[in-house]
Amino acid sequence: MAWLFCANLGLWLAVYAPIQVLLPQQAELLNKANKELVFGIVTGFGGLVSLLVVPLIGFLSDRTTSRFGRRHPWTLAGAAVGAVGLAVLANAPSVVVMTIGWCLVQAGIGGMLAALTSAVPDRVPVEQRAQVGGLIGISQMLGTVLGAVVVTLLVSGLQAGYLACAVIVLAGAIFFVLRTPDTQLITKPVRPTFWISPKQHPDFAWAWGGHLMINLGNAFGTLYLLYFLGDVVHHESPEDGLLVLMALYGVALAAGAVLFGARSDRSGRRKPYVYGAAAVMALAALILVIWPTWTAVLIASPLLGVGFGTYWAVAIALLTQVLPTASDRAKDLGVLNVANALPQVIAPLLTALILANLGGYRGLFAVSALATTLAAVLMSRVRSVV
Repeated sequence: MAWLFCANLGLWLAVYAPIQVLLPQQAELLNKANKELVFGIVTGFGGLVSLLVVPLIGFLSDRTTSRFGRRHPWTLAGAAVGAVGLAVLANAPSVVVMTIGWCLVQAGIGGMLAALTSAVPDRVPVEQRAQVGGLIGISQMLGTVLGAVVVTLLVSGLQAGYLACAVIVLAGAIFFVLRTPDTQLITKPVRPTFWISPKQHPDFAWAWGGHLMINLGNAFGTLYLLYFLGDVVHHESPEDGLLVLMALYGVALAAGAVLFGARSDRSGRRKPYVYGAAAVMALAALILVIWPTWTAVLIASPLLGVGFGTYWAVAIALLTQVLPTASDRAKDLGVLNVANALPQVIAPLLTALILANLGGYRGLFAVSALATTLAAVLMSRVRSVV
């Protein structure tokens, strides 16, 4: 679990340091007048690649009979491809090359995510999964915060920032692969389809929809924070302001993940914690609808963190409990992870429409609250998990 934590830390750092800091800065450098559009195009295409890659690599890892193991080859290959993409971004002279680089990052990191996520149902008993989910949630938070620290304080410039992310994601994958065993598969699963019937597996379908909505709400609330701080809050240093917010978000996320993940495991209950998490996240977004100021952001950021940390810890447990079959775990988790990737495709496009037609950032945060609330409604339809 310690090495899984480190590998996930490198993975999320390689995703969120670019999304939160490097990609917005690069978009502004390449086309200042249309920075939001450029950022949306790049992240949208990258999200589409991740949308396709995650279930595909999960499907392949379920059927991998390599003597090196079932999951490890995909973890290492994914980190390598992601590192190559980050190197491309470090030297991107145009929006086209920037888009290609981010698509490579998302392809590699998506493959790594598919392999690492399957380690939870592969190795962890049901009664401990929320605590492990909490650790994974903390790794996501630390990846976000440390990524911002690395690319704003420890290194200077876009090129150094991207290359630092590449080294870190490779290091996390290599240590995980070298320090942990991996099962070898003798007989391949026989179910050769990505389709999971909502009629036959309704709990899986409802959980997928709820997971999609909460990730969409989180994307609406976080993707454009750097621009929000500069254009609406008028913070004197948006990058420094974002670093403060990520620190608050991170501490709160860790607290929520550890505290409520453990409580969920002890009680055996999942859905009450999902409802509470969704309510807190919606409240954070509504604060920014009513009061879009620096003080309000300082209040909303830890609220969003504790809500998303609680959700992420419990969601790992809940989602692994509604998988249709054990033999197709990675593929089915890949289908669930589409709900992580899809918001990256549609959120930038929807954000542009919302900002133009629904009252700017107030409208965006209102839609974030609505999506998060809908997530709780959909999760309430899951019957096999309490």
